[in-house]
Amino acid sequence: MIRLRAVLFAILIAVLPCAVFAQQLTVSAAASLTEAFNEVGAKFQALHPDVTVRFNFAASGVLLQQIREGAPVDVFASADEQTVTRGVQAGLFDAATRRDFAANELVLIVPAAQGSPVKSVADLSNPAVRRIAIGKTSTVPVGRYTQQALEKALLWNALTLKFVQADSVRQVLDYVSRGEAEAGFVYRTDAVLMPGKVEIVQTVGGHDPVTYPVVAVSASHEQALAKAFIDYLLSPAAQGVLKRHGFSQP
Repeated sequence: MIRLRAVLFAILIAVLPCAVFAQQLTVSAAASLTEAFNEVGAKFQALHPDVTVRFNFAASGVLLQQIREGAPVDVFASADEQTVTRGVQAGLFDAATRRDFAANELVLIVPAAQGSPVKSVADLSNPAVRRIAIGKTSTVPVGRYTQQALEKALLWNALTLKFVQADSVRQVLDYVSRGEAEAGFVYRTDAVLMPGKVEIVQTVGGHDPVTYPVVAVSASHEQALAKAFIDYLLSPAAQGVLKRHGFSQP
């Protein structure tokens, strides 16, 4: 028994430093960043072996609400400027840490290999197009970009009854890839994830620039680590990852 206790004590002493000094960084990020951030996080951890990066991916507006309700988050990366600005105004984010780290494009997609009549935004008025997938404008940035583009084209009101509201840009992608919508609006980086299932028919303009800001959460207990992650996002290594996943510099 004494020997067993000695062994257990030795194991505890060996593990204790890791338990005491290990740090966890929680990053809430827009759904469109999923693949790129998983790779960036692995590289960041390789540089900081004592750090574990945990990601929470969802629509930017949903993530903001979670933080507002007290979710323990250290870093927030949004698919739009408006969501971060709202958080700064509410005192949730440290405005001094805010940085734009990536950019994207809004595209119109259709199911691939189905002979779609949709070749541009103007074709969405075609009676054959019954369902158009868009992000919820209240919580999903891609939905707000879509609304701006369609209002610019004087089509928003005319198409309202065709809209299928989605909880994230990835849900829009799923609706179109499964043929549950004849068209949809997503980011270019999302569309290229499903070659053979969706087809980009138009790069859509008439909206605010699609830029991605990142910011430290004011309530974070890992402020130094949060700022280190933000700095890393702007490094050549992280920018290279983002570029490989289709993002451009802001």
